[in-house]
Amino acid sequence: MRIAIVNDVRAATEALRRVVTESTDHEIAWMAADGVEAVAMAKRDRPDLILMDLLMPHMDGVQATREIMRVAPCAILVVTATVSGNISLVYEAMGHGALDAVDTPMLGPSGEHHGRQALVEKIATIAKLVGPGADARRLGRSGPPSGPPKLLLIGASTGGPKAIAGILAPLPADWNVAVIVVQHVDVAFAPGLAKWLGDQTGRPVRVIEEGHRPAAGDVLVAGTNDHLLFTKERTLVYREEPKQIFFRPSVDVFFWSVAEYWPTPGLAVLLTGMGSDGAKGLLALRARGWHTVAQDQASSIVWSMPKAAIELNAACEVLPLEGMPAAINAKLRG
Repeated sequence: MRIAIVNDVRAATEALRRVVTESTDHEIAWMAADGVEAVAMAKRDRPDLILMDLLMPHMDGVQATREIMRVAPCAILVVTATVSGNISLVYEAMGHGALDAVDTPMLGPSGEHHGRQALVEKIATIAKLVGPGADARRLGRSGPPSGPPKLLLIGASTGGPKAIAGILAPLPADWNVAVIVVQHVDVAFAPGLAKWLGDQTGRPVRVIEEGHRPAAGDVLVAGTNDHLLFTKERTLVYREEPKQIFFRPSVDVFFWSVAEYWPTPGLAVLLTGMGSDGAKGLLALRARGWHTVAQDQASSIVWSMPKAAIELNAACEVLPLEGMPAAINAKLRG
């Protein structure tokens, strides 16, 4: 990965630079001394990961995180002198899109790095989420209206059909958005699910056919016992692998493929369901600049899937079902 450093303390910047260059296989993209400079640098040269300090002049790390996730979304790791001492700011930064937080490593008098390993491990975890060969600079690229539509992704399991219908029914039909639903359901029931959703929402809902390329206005449902995923050509296909994943079609497998191959961030929702499928995939999407939403406990039939995502800090927002349509429309409309 190409890693940027944002910190106004020279000793801290040097410690971070050494950790990245001496303890990992990654490279330094650029360094900035405050949030204003970081935003400008990110817009010119988007890195794969930003190590973001919190307390800086001109624009602090919370404001910088919010602005970068708006104009040049990429993975952000808060690196501050004391996470516990700045916990309210840490949570605020995470609310704007930062993935995690760690204490700044310190250079000792003999050149040793105190706290180095914790940072190295955080970087390694984020590298796995971003994925091999990831090019974060493509995340915010937008094309003309004839280009790829925005995507709304919905993953669900137990209690999912009713929740999905509740989200889809109030959403506008005349927007540049394609909706793709991955619901744990046997192939025999997929056509019935699509028809039922269409009847409930008053809009055409189709089972996804091999090789389909999403278009604005589509409402698509995964329809086999194999996993749904995107190819590098941005077409939808079904694959048996990975065989070891029990839930089929897997929300994780689909979300991972979207993170890898879809060129622009959209919005992903993880709804009610048993198990933890979708949590890691939602985190991968958040690392790529997507706005991610998990259903709250009170409105979930089974809260396991959204809860797993919340525990991974994969959700930008946790919302009740009834609050999702308005929030989704506000994010994707326009």
